[in-house]
Parts: sequence; structure tokens; C-alpha cells
Amino acid sequence: MSKENSTIREQALHPDVAARRDEASAVTNESPAVPEPLDDRIYRALLAASEKKAIGPVVIDVRKIATFTDFFVITSGANLRQVQAIADAVVEQLKSSGDRAARVEGYNTAEWVLVDYGDFILHVFDDKARKFYDLERLWRDGVRIPLPPEIAGPES
Repeated sequence: MSKENSTIREQALHPDVAARRDEASAVTNESPAVPEPLDDRIYRALLAASEKKAIGPVVIDVRKIATFTDFFVITSGANLRQVQAIADAVVEQLKSSGDRAARVEGYNTAEWVLVDYGDFILHVFDDKARKFYDLERLWRDGVRIPLPPEIAGPES
């Protein structure tokens, strides 16, 4: 899908986010140094994760290097129960507004829970698995999106 088609699709599916992005572009005169605002669904997913004390949240824009999704949302939990609680909180938060995950994988073992929303994928790791798979390093060519302070927390 071309960048133009992706933008048109995003405007159709999420007009509020597209409007905020257009406002940000107008204010910055199209300056690439100013980050785009977080998609509302990603923001709500991050808030739900932070309510469950998610560790080290990261958002990586992979649109220029991947075709299967636009963003990775990566975070961790301290143990199996917390990993599952984080995944549950995000799924419930987004489901309450009509956004259902296309699939959830790894929930039972909770070493790495993947929740696929199409244009973004949530990865919730236990600490050991996050260090082992090191998605931040593997996808380092993506653009790391700055997070608002209420989400970033002390460990990101």
C-alpha cells in the first residue's frame, strides 16, 4: 500500500487523529522534526498498560520498513500474571470502544503476548523474554515515538 493510500485509509478510519495530525502539520509548517501525535487507540492502549504498571513502554513507527503493520507498542511485566493483566487491560479498553484485536498469541505462557490490531501490534513481554528477543534492537531502523510523561514513566 502506498503512503498516500495509507494516509487516506487512516483519515477514513480515524478522522480525529488525522485532524490532530493536520493541525500539528499546519503549526509546524511540515517540519519533520516534530513528532506526529500518537494515534488515539495507541494512546488508550498505553494508558491501559500503564494502569497495570507496565514497565518500559516503547512505540516504534515501522511504516517505512514493514508492510504488515504501522507501529509496534512494546512493554513488559514483572511476572506471568502482570503480563496477562496488561494484555487483558489493553484488550478490554479497546474493545469497550469497538476495537477488537485480530488475534492474540502467547497469552497462556505469558512469556511474550502479541495482540494484533492490524495497524499496530502490542507486544507484552516478561523481562527475560524482552531482553532475549530485543525487538527494539531488531527494529532499530524504525522511528521511536516520544511518549507523553503520564505514559513514559520512570523506566523508559
